[in-house]
Amino acid sequence: MIELTDEMRGLINRARADGAPCIMATASPDGVPNAGFRGTMMVLDEKSLAYRERGGPSAARELEENPKVVVLFRNPAQDVGWKFRCTAAVYRDGPMFQQVMDRLVEEGLLREADGTGTAVVLRVDQILTLYGEALQERIPNLNW
Repeated sequence: MIELTDEMRGLINRARADGAPCIMATASPDGVPNAGFRGTMMVLDEKSLAYRERGGPSAARELEENPKVVVLFRNPAQDVGWKFRCTAAVYRDGPMFQQVMDRLVEEGLLREADGTGTAVVLRVDQILTLYGEALQERIPNLNW
């Protein structure tokens, strides 16, 4: 079972302001790795992270083709961090798109929900320490 904690919510939602934005790693369907900072990453609910993807249509398309991602969070000043193994869902419009954009504005991660970008919701499948020890799993003994 996955349950993102209040500590995780607080630290991740202010990660950019603290100078410790999340890093997300992906791989294209043919295995080409990529990683980048996600300054709008937030805890959406007790089981999901979300962010606004601004990388254009190809970034969203690659997430749809290979939705397995890893999100790294580390705040060295707080000496805390986690690795989140997730499955991505892409929203270009509709209620979930608007919910994510509105929450990003509420959290101070966007100035306004202007309809640009793509909303990405990351269902958390595993939470690990930065050293790879499993803390929580959506399905016990998940072979990810």
